[in-house]
Amino acid sequence: MKFDLHTHHYRCGHADGDIRDYIEAAIAADIQVIGISDHTPFFSSDLDQAFPKIAMGKSELQHYVHEVLELKKEYDGKIDVLLGIESDYFPDHAKLYHETLSQYPFDYIIGSVHYSSGYSIFDRSRWKGMNTADQIATKEEYFRMIAESARSGMFQILGHIDAIKSNYPDFTQIEAPQAIDRTLQVIAECGVAIEVNTSGKIKVCGLWHPVDEILERAHHFGVDISFGSDSHIPQRVGDDFDKVAQKLRDIGFTEWVYYKQKQRQAVAL
Repeated sequence: MKFDLHTHHYRCGHADGDIRDYIEAAIAADIQVIGISDHTPFFSSDLDQAFPKIAMGKSELQHYVHEVLELKKEYDGKIDVLLGIESDYFPDHAKLYHETLSQYPFDYIIGSVHYSSGYSIFDRSRWKGMNTADQIATKEEYFRMIAESARSGMFQILGHIDAIKSNYPDFTQIEAPQAIDRTLQVIAECGVAIEVNTSGKIKVCGLWHPVDEILERAHHFGVDISFGSDSHIPQRVGDDFDKVAQKLRDIGFTEWVYYKQKQRQAVAL
């Protein structure tokens, strides 16, 4: 059975197509479960849409939820449409995000760290002039935040856990194995899944998230794995699903998971 839990659409301001386009693309790709998971608004801002090119406005959230639920009914029997969302993890605003998102019937919430140490994870300028010690400290802090997001109890899935390498491939060479292992242990203990996110292939790094070494360590610690294309165009729905499945089998995984009504659903590999 094929599934894809990480998709975006026009409301976030940096994706093409509407929700129906992604559902139709999933059907065409022989996917049985499609999750819609656009970016949460910036709830802590006084503005309705603080960053129009990054996330939907607060006033759009109810319309987003309504549209997904209506399409879920419309496509019943053709494909299972799940209501998801990708939420930033901001420690100072975690309670606000949790309380707001708890008002809606999400099947799952993807928790993603997009900002750490005061920078966007995609800002490669942050690395300029850093010495080795600073690089290690930055990597350790990034994974510490991911572990904290797992402990928060807000998320079923953690998104693209090494996406900080997207525009800075040398990130993978920074030696901080204990930070990665500690984070994976926490994730396993909390019963949260990580996704294999294939959008990294179209970034500077040219690799899925996370890298194979992290997947191998995740298998060692018993971490659940999910799948998301992180598609921002309908044509990428389900991208590399079969290749990812084979990679996971090679590592030793026998199943991966998706979530429905926040309940774990295991799928054999």
